[in-house]
Amino acid sequence: MCNLYNVTTSQEALTRLIDGLTDRAGNLASGSVYPDQLAPIIRNGDDGPELVKARWGMPSPPSVLKTARDPGVTNVRNLGSPHWRRWLGQGHRCLVPVTSFSEPRGKGQGVQWFAPTDPSTTMFFAGIETRSWTSLRKVKDGETTDDLYAFLTCPPNAEVAPIHPKAMPVILTRPEEWRAWLDGIRAEELQRPLPDGALTLVDAPV
Repeated sequence: MCNLYNVTTSQEALTRLIDGLTDRAGNLASGSVYPDQLAPIIRNGDDGPELVKARWGMPSPPSVLKTARDPGVTNVRNLGSPHWRRWLGQGHRCLVPVTSFSEPRGKGQGVQWFAPTDPSTTMFFAGIETRSWTSLRKVKDGETTDDLYAFLTCPPNAEVAPIHPKAMPVILTRPEEWRAWLDGIRAEELQRPLPDGALTLVDAPV
């Protein structure tokens, strides 16, 4: 599953892409994003879409936790789970900017990066988010209260399947998809892979 992605889209570009977007993210650094790091998301605010920073990793199902520490879940596949259903509605939708993403190649083999075949394509992961969640993410930090996010996965397309046959992120590339996702379309309607040929394998993040 995708546990490393890259984003180089500028804040100015995001405000041009999303109608009515309010930038509340402060200064954003471009580059690679790892689990439990802060990264930009676009979510539904009180006055329309807003760009903010959130921490990558939604709350884990209690049944999988062996200690009080919850490192978070980065990828969500089973939309029928009661744990995830509470966060599938319009009020918890977000778009996660991404310019390339990786999948693990296997133990000791590093990762394979994927980027749009058409360099002009703008990509967002179909994300879900929750706000002001208190949990123990790292023992040394104690309990913290964070805004959290993760993104949906789906079966892989032809480019991803040879590397990661189980899943790939749900990626939205068209403005009508971005609007529909934030407006609360049934998650299952957009939980599908990109068309074959839409991605290309690259040696490094873009």
